Parts: sequence; C-alpha cells; structure tokens
Amino acid sequence: MFRQVIRPGVLLNARLSSLNVCGYHSKSGVYGNRPAKEEKPYHADPQHITNRIEHGNIYRLVEAYRTHGHKKATLDPLGLQQEMDPHELAPELYGINPGTMKTVNVDGLFYGAVAGQQLSVDDLIGQLEREYCDTIAAEFQHLDTEEEREWFAEAFEKKNSIEISNERKTALANLMLKCQGFDHFLASKFTTLKRYGGEGGESMMGVFDEIFHKSAQDGVEEVVICMPHRGRLNFLTCMLEFPPVRIFQKVSGISEIPEGFKGTGDVVSHAYTSVDLDYEGKNLHVSFIPNPSHLEANNPVAVGKCRSKQQSLQEGDYSVDGASQPGDRTLCIQVHGDASFSAQGIVAETFSIAECPHYNIGGSIHLIVNNQIGFTTEANRGRSSMYSSDLAKINNYPVLHVNADFPEDVIKATAIAADYRQRFRKDVIIDFICFRKYGHNELDDPSFTQPLMYNAIKDRKSIPDSYAEQLLGDGICSETDISSVQTEWSKKLQDNYAARDSTPVPPYVFQRQWSEFGQAPAAITQWDTGITVDTLKFVGAKSVALPEDFNVHPTVGKNHCEKRRQKLTDGSSLDWATAEALAFGSLMQQGYNVRISGQDVGRGTFSHRHAMLVDQLTDEIYVPLNHMMDEQAGFLEVANSALTEEAVLGYEYGMSVDNPRSLVIWEAQFGDFFNGAQPIIDTYITSGENKWLLQTGLVMLLPHGMDGAGPEHSSCRMERFLQGCDSKETGVDGDDVNIQILNPTTPAQYFHLLRRQMVRNFRKPAVVVAPKVLLRLAAATSDLTQMAPGTTFQPVLGDPGVKGDKVNKVVFCSGKHFYLLQKERETRNIDDMAIIRLESLCPFPAGELQTELNKYPNAKEFIWAQEEHRNMGAWSFVAPRFENVVGCKLRYVGRDVLGLPAVGIGEIHKAEVDRLVSDLFS
Repeated sequence: MFRQVIRPGVLLNARLSSLNVCGYHSKSGVYGNRPAKEEKPYHADPQHITNRIEHGNIYRLVEAYRTHGHKKATLDPLGLQQEMDPHELAPELYGINPGTMKTVNVDGLFYGAVAGQQLSVDDLIGQLEREYCDTIAAEFQHLDTEEEREWFAEAFEKKNSIEISNERKTALANLMLKCQGFDHFLASKFTTLKRYGGEGGESMMGVFDEIFHKSAQDGVEEVVICMPHRGRLNFLTCMLEFPPVRIFQKVSGISEIPEGFKGTGDVVSHAYTSVDLDYEGKNLHVSFIPNPSHLEANNPVAVGKCRSKQQSLQEGDYSVDGASQPGDRTLCIQVHGDASFSAQGIVAETFSIAECPHYNIGGSIHLIVNNQIGFTTEANRGRSSMYSSDLAKINNYPVLHVNADFPEDVIKATAIAADYRQRFRKDVIIDFICFRKYGHNELDDPSFTQPLMYNAIKDRKSIPDSYAEQLLGDGICSETDISSVQTEWSKKLQDNYAARDSTPVPPYVFQRQWSEFGQAPAAITQWDTGITVDTLKFVGAKSVALPEDFNVHPTVGKNHCEKRRQKLTDGSSLDWATAEALAFGSLMQQGYNVRISGQDVGRGTFSHRHAMLVDQLTDEIYVPLNHMMDEQAGFLEVANSALTEEAVLGYEYGMSVDNPRSLVIWEAQFGDFFNGAQPIIDTYITSGENKWLLQTGLVMLLPHGMDGAGPEHSSCRMERFLQGCDSKETGVDGDDVNIQILNPTTPAQYFHLLRRQMVRNFRKPAVVVAPKVLLRLAAATSDLTQMAPGTTFQPVLGDPGVKGDKVNKVVFCSGKHFYLLQKERETRNIDDMAIIRLESLCPFPAGELQTELNKYPNAKEFIWAQEEHRNMGAWSFVAPRFENVVGCKLRYVGRDVLGLPAVGIGEIHKAEVDRLVSDLFS
C-alpha cells in the first residue's frame, strides 16, 4: 500500500488550505479584506538541520530551555515568587553528562554564539541559563510556524547584542525620574487623591519610548493606545505632552469641558489626548483613547479606531493596489492590568477577532502591567493559569516576561516585541512584572491582606533612583545631568499648578477629521435626505447587478435579484432590504463609506439582505454595491463577525468615533443579543459624548418583535435604552439627547434615518428597534416617491385613513404592533379610531404629537397600545411625557407584567394576542 509522508509544516499548510475552501472566500479580495500575499515556504538552513541531527540530544536540551526556561527565570522584583527548577532542564534527561563531552559547533543549535563557534556543554548551558532564566524570559515554542519559532529564538538569544546608547540610557533615567517626580508632586498637593500612580512600575515608560522609536524607524504614522488607570496620568504628562495644568484643574474640581460645550465630564484617571510627537525627526500622531472603569472594555475600541485609520490611509486591506500590509503605517498598543487581562472575557473576545477578515489590523503590541495582584486578590486566586498572559495562547501569540527592576531589559523585550509584530503582523505580549507601592490606590492600606508583599515593598529604593545611581556609577551621566532635569520638571509642575485657576480649557475636540462638526442643537432639526428617483433606480439596479460568469444561487437570483429589479421598475412595494441598499448606495455615491458588521450580516439573519453574494461553484464573494461605477467614491464593507457581541460592538464604536464620514452599523442577530455587549453600551455609546465630548454616529440594529419565538428571541429590551437616554420627562427634547431610539415601521423611514446619520453636521448614536416580520410584510413597503427629494424621516406617522371630526378614540403605538391593529380595524370596519405611530421615541416628538392630536377635536379616549409586557416596551417612558409635555393622559392596553421578555408556549402567546385585540376593540 502506498504511504504518503507529510512533514509537519506541510500538514499545517494543508490544514489552513482546507479551512480556506470550507467556506466563502475571495481569492481576488473584497473591499476591506485583501487576501494575504503568499510568501515563499520557509526552510531552515540545511547545515543547521544536519548539525541538529548530529547533535540531537544537545538540540533537545536547547529546545527544553526555549520551552521551559521561563519557569526558572528571576522575574519577580520583590523576590517573593517560589523558585522553580524545571525537571525538563536536567541535561541527564537527554543523555548528556556535562563536563565529559567535547565541544560542539552550535550552528543551528543556539543563536547566541557567533557562526562556527565551538562551545563546551558546560558553556552552552551557562549561556542558556543567562539567556532564558535571568530577568527576561520568553514563551514562543507554541507559535504556529517553524519560521516564527526560529525567528524568535534567534532574536531572543541575540538580545544582548541590542545596543542601547548612553544617550538613550540617560533619557530613560530622566523619563523615569520625571514619572516619579510627577507622582511625588501629586501626592504632596492632593493628599486625598486616588491617582493610581506609577510607583513600582516606572520603567513601563521605557516600553512606550522604545515602541515610539521603533515606529518612527518603521514608517508608522498613527499609533492608537488604550490603557487602564495605573500609570495613566504619568504617561499623559511625561510622554504625551499633556499639560499638567489640566490634571491639576480636574483634581481641583475645575471642569475639563471647554467653554461653549455641553458635557458632564469624567474622573481624572480616564483622561485622554491626541498629540503629534517628534521621534527620530518624524511625526508620530498618537491617539490615546479614553477608558472607562470597566477594565479591558477599551481594548476592541482601540483596535477598531486603528482599523479606521487604516481605512483613511488606504492601508492594508483598504489598499488600492494591494501593495501595503495592515500595520505598515499604523500601530495599536493595548495596555492591560494583570488581574483583568486574565479574567475579563472581552480580552479573549478581542483576541478571537484579531486575525479575522475585516478585523485584522496587522497585530497589536500588548503590555500587561503586572502588579502581581488584583485589588486585594492574589494571583493564585485570580486565575487558574501560571501567568496572567496565558490567554494570549488562544491565538498562539508569543509572550515576553520581564522584571521591571531592570529598565534595560524592558527596552530589549520591547525591541523584540516590536520587531516580531513588524515582521509577522501578529499580536505580541510583554508581561511587565512590577509591583504597586501603595496598593490598589494611594488611600488604601494593602497590608491588611498582603503583609509580606508590602513588607518587601516598603523598604525598597525606587526603580528610577536605583537606575540613576547605576548610570552615575558607570560614569554614563553626572549628578548635574540628573538634577537639572528634575529641577526643570519640578518647576514646570509648580508653574502649572499655580496657573490652574487662570488657564482656560482649550477646545480639544472637533479637530482634524472632525473639524467640520459640532455638538447637536437643543432644538429638533429636519434634514432633506431624499434622492432623485433616477439615482435611486440606478443604485437599486446596481445592488443586484452581477458579472456574467457569476453563478448566483437560483433562489437568490429569483426571489432577491429579479424581484428587486421589478419593484424598482414599478417604483412601488419596495421592501426593507431594498430601502437599505438604496440608503447605502446613495451615501456611497456621496463619498461616504458604509460598514455593516455582526453575525451573518452579509446574507442577513432572516435571509433578506444579500448584500454579499456567494458564487455557488467557486465560493467567491461578490458585493454588487462596490461595483456601481468605475471611479467610485465610497465603498461598502460587509463584515460577517465572529460569534461575539461585546468585542465586535466595541470595535465598531472605535471605528465610528474615529471617522465621521463612515456609516458604521452593528446588527445583532436577535435584538436581545446586545446584552452580551452591555459594558460597551453603558460606558461608551450612551455616555461617551457626555463624559469625553466624543461623538459617534454608530447605528445598532436590534431585531425585535413578539412573534411567539420565546423569551430570548423576541424583545430588544427597548425599555433599557429608554431608561439610559436623557430625554426630558417634563420638557421638550432637542437633537442633543445622548442617544436616538427609533422604531421605524416602513422601509422609507429606515432609508431616511440611515441617510440622516451622515448628512447632519453632528453625530448621534442610533438604536434602531429593527424588524423581523416587517422585512417581508406586504403592508410594510414603500414607494420610490417616499424617498425622493423633499422627503425626510418623520418622527410621528399620522393616520390619513380616518376623518378627524369622526374620531372618538386615538390609539398611539410604536413599531410593528401598528400592522396588527390596522388589520383588525379594517376587519371590524371601524372608522372612528385613529392609529398614530411613534417612529422616534428619543428624542420624544412632543410637537408632532400635539399636531396630530389637534386633528381629532372630538376624541374622548386616548390609548397607548403595545405588544410588549407592561413593565417593558415604551409604556413607562411615554406615559409621563404624554401627560406632562403633550397634555394627554393615556390608558394602557397591552400585555400584563412579566419577569421575562416573552412566554415560550405557543397557546399562551396566541391567547395574549387575542386579549390585546379584544381589550382595544371591545
């Protein structure tokens, strides 16, 4: 029998190739996803392989150090970690008896020696101990490819050849001393401030400094950084040129909101900035994003913001000619805490999408500021793994562990990490092991729970002082060099402190790409979002135009493509998906990009959208709207996402706050799935503008409807969003509400609200209570004339089918419930009931509602009807507003209260619907 032998590398490539042909893909690429360039297969040096075979046992020992050496490394600056002596490092395990063997040529065995060097086993073990078991360690043997493992072994074993000039060493010392000086100044001036200082981890500044130097050398122009509280203020003031006066103003109680802007502000430890830095004579724009207290929630936001910058720069997946890679001109740095990195699920979610199509940014550099403790929870109680960084192995990313007591090792670890990311465009992790001098915050007494740790900390000399003394002892710098920097820095801090009452807050928002935008007005504005019928017909036809050789699925071709063409010809009965395509395409013609992201968005969960078609013979993807014309201004990115909500929604938010000229949409598979992303909604989407003056035009589509689908597939919990909005209960709303909550009932209304998101001169997030049954309901269609010039989104839809003076009962509702009520009214031949739809819940359309009410002077009964349960839906929100602002007291007709969104038994669901109808029409 024939037996095929497959080498491991070939097997891996075969596995990856099989993955590529098991689902839709595109060899030529689609907008936002260019296939990776095929690189030449990696082959190790044949002489190296020969030497490894000849000295197999010694090579196994070297590999053991590469795999297990980190366990023996001296990584704890406090010296409290239990010493380990891994059995795997015993030479005898590999048949080696040190001292008895002759020297060997280590070519291909160990990269820390010069080519052709002969080493005794004793000398080799000594070098392996120094390289792998000292104050810097690495985990890389789990990497996917032989090329990566070999590259990393060579880089790590040659790390001591990394030159750090005396000038850089002096600059590093000064940087850490400034960091320390800032902490001391804050502590002396604001004794009750929780500043989350950098004491014990000052050498992390060397990480940023090295990355910035490397980035400048590598041609990076844009750096996006997210970071939690610890050391944040130090980084802002010492490295990002953030004026200390603004910190001092904030902690003195002075608002950080510039004059003329509306906002509530945030705590000082969430401060952010955007700055141009000069490194190596090159400009480096650094975007340091705001962070919420919900740790790690900012990770996907930073990655999404970085992706948006790649789109603006036409880099990588957005490259016109495919010449660049993701990350050529952009870089994302994610800073984490040790306890949160290993425990927060959003970290794993963000890793899970890191290399997915439409989400890949060419790798992030991660810095774990490892305090070796959570708030008061020790590491062995806060995680189940050996290291907090072990989560990185989800995607087989390399990890560098480094002892923060050794700033030059920190630089070397960072240099390797930056080079790896630059070479392989994958994430890499630096586990920066330090300590917190004052516990979780400076007002805490950590000795309550960690007496041994804080006994070891209290008598230590600081890292900046120790390193400065080392440089002085080595003659690298003088006392004058050190003291002059400290004196100058101290004077600057003192001057800034003295100026805190007299310095105006600069208008730091609406800069660069946001310069044409401002805050929304306190009034309701209307925007003509209509488009000429000819343009609509052109866009609609192009949305289903396919290449001649494209093999469309027969059902899609007939029920989607052909029917859309016919409806466009007639100009009537346009469904939801067609209206969406018309909104997308018309915006793209105006130069806006559109991105829709979420699970199964290409086809649509309900098989209605088909914005992305798949060739039935080749699996090739085709997005028709991206081929409307030769010189196209805007493009549609269809990003089918991984099965995650929190990371993907955070990612889309990051894209939306970066570029106001991109319509960014996140669609939940079902409306209630947003609850997996609740931290992003609470800490960014609904509050981001009030806290930080950051605007977003993000659209959330949340399919909703009580259709008998059971508790988890019915409600989008609109009551939660209504509770989270700042609509006035006793006053009139303007466009300046924090979020829009919209419940459109016609395709034309959906068309207009999407276009309105882009054409206005401000941005507001929109929560759209999206349909399910309305997607194909014949009664819920629109005509092209309803999208023509002069048309716009209507916050309230009146009832033209009844005579005003004959009406004695006015029913208000929102959403698809209207169609049930309308059908029942027609069946019963009732002509004295008006049904009015609230298409906008927030901002609440008080004026439009009063206009509608004035049409019915003889009405005696006013009802709010909803399909949701009484303690859910819009009832609790609309009732006081109708009474206080509109001047109309409503009676409730709907389901009774319930502790879950919907029942799961069909008979009960039907009985509920029957009772709703009976209560209203009896």
